[in-house]
Amino acid sequence: MAIFFADLHIHSRYSRATSKKLSLRNITAWAILKGLNVVATGDFTHPGWFKEIETHLKQEENGLLVLKDEYKKELNKEIPWWGDDPFLEREVYFILSCEVSSIYKKNKKLRKVHNVVFFPSLDSVKKFNKYLSKIGNLESDGRPILGFDSEDLLKLVLDIDPYGFLIPAHIWTPWFSLFGANSGFDSIEECFGSLTSEIFALETGLSSDPEMNWLWSELDRFVLVSNSDAHSGEKLAREANMFKGEPSYYLIYHALKEKRKEFLGTIEFFPEEGKYHLDGHRKCKVVLDPKEAIKLGNICPVCKQPLTIGVLHRIVSLADRERPIKPKDHPGFLSFIPLCEILSEILGGNSKSKVVLNFYKNLLQRFGSELFILNDLPIEELKPISGWLAEAIKRMRERRVYRKPGFDGQYGQIFLFSPKEREEIRRGKKLINNEKRALSFVRNVTLISQKQTRQEDLQVLSDYNFEQKEAITFLDKPLLVIAGPGTGKTKTLIGRIEYLLGLCDPKEILVVTFSKAAAKEIKDRIR
Repeated sequence: MAIFFADLHIHSRYSRATSKKLSLRNITAWAILKGLNVVATGDFTHPGWFKEIETHLKQEENGLLVLKDEYKKELNKEIPWWGDDPFLEREVYFILSCEVSSIYKKNKKLRKVHNVVFFPSLDSVKKFNKYLSKIGNLESDGRPILGFDSEDLLKLVLDIDPYGFLIPAHIWTPWFSLFGANSGFDSIEECFGSLTSEIFALETGLSSDPEMNWLWSELDRFVLVSNSDAHSGEKLAREANMFKGEPSYYLIYHALKEKRKEFLGTIEFFPEEGKYHLDGHRKCKVVLDPKEAIKLGNICPVCKQPLTIGVLHRIVSLADRERPIKPKDHPGFLSFIPLCEILSEILGGNSKSKVVLNFYKNLLQRFGSELFILNDLPIEELKPISGWLAEAIKRMRERRVYRKPGFDGQYGQIFLFSPKEREEIRRGKKLINNEKRALSFVRNVTLISQKQTRQEDLQVLSDYNFEQKEAITFLDKPLLVIAGPGTGKTKTLIGRIEYLLGLCDPKEILVVTFSKAAAKEIKDRIR
């Protein structure tokens, strides 16, 4: 039986801070490249976008919609760098969905919760939109902001269509979510009241993955889904869901609601790449793990203002387990890095550079979609093209990565190679098999310098404060650390040794102490 991929939460160009290129044709083109079979329409509450949905899409009996034939022509023109070469072929279905921002008071506290709503028919959407237009302005934003209680929103969805459903969006993000640190709830019942039983799925968001959510037993009864929340075509499928069977609204509905085996799990960001994973202040360049933040009373050590509390901190505060325990009826997940990000680490520059996009295009033309390359393509088939790319995909699948967590609205970074390995890449060691003519354009690429690589490849160490991390990862010049007794100088030295062990041969590291006792302590702690 076939497997299909579904991204159930995206936006249109009518939402704030989104690409103006996001049309239904553009979404279709990118979905084909990514390997998606089902993608959300997003924003169906916006009158302008809904009109485009009615014009460009046709309703299918399976509860999904497809692009009308007259709009399927020359989809390659939606991707400027693709050129006139033949475009990939794939049927892309749309599922009617929108995200609603509810801002309201409940239990004497201001709440800001985002929910994603789904319907199987245009008629149901029309009824829904007609009701919402009476309580708020639907034209101001593709994601409407309404003073509408989440419980009342869910009741409206169920009253309109028995197959309508609601999934709380990115449930941990600090500002707008079910469990957000700044305006969320401490339980699902507190938010949805008597209708809690009608909530059967939760969206984990980019800054968390199922494993983190399995620290809290209260979530075991729910299916955990993941979606891209994309604001541009390039971001589609950075998170997605896997199903078994033929694409259908009703298959998705029943698989999630009844925890059927047709739901195969999720494709996840490494959660550290999400922009709210750790605590911190972006302007003050302060990033802290929960333990550090708690010690400081959740106050920024630089500006003395409250920190932005991240997803990990919030999960830990509600968790009732010391380690994740996967529910027996949950299928699990895979952790991926977008293919262009992998290529940019190997080729240098950013993920939108010409050389990266050309290489990306060649890979898709040869092997098919991005998700196929990341998930299914045998590693052996990549080795003749690029040994480094083959190794990168292998490490990603095994979750062997370097992580620089995001915080306070700043995306984190995930790396597959150490600075030492990047230096080897820079020198061209085993980078490309030059006999592969289709990819010969990468031969003369100038890669990022060793200095840039090292500055980017800072793996945040959870047991150290900001200054200690700076000392541990500083490499460019001699470094003098001056600190008083009991401030963690030896701890920092050991952290630096451990960091260097990931970059070079242990024989290249010399540690000098002023006493045998200190030398023994360092040896014991390193051991």
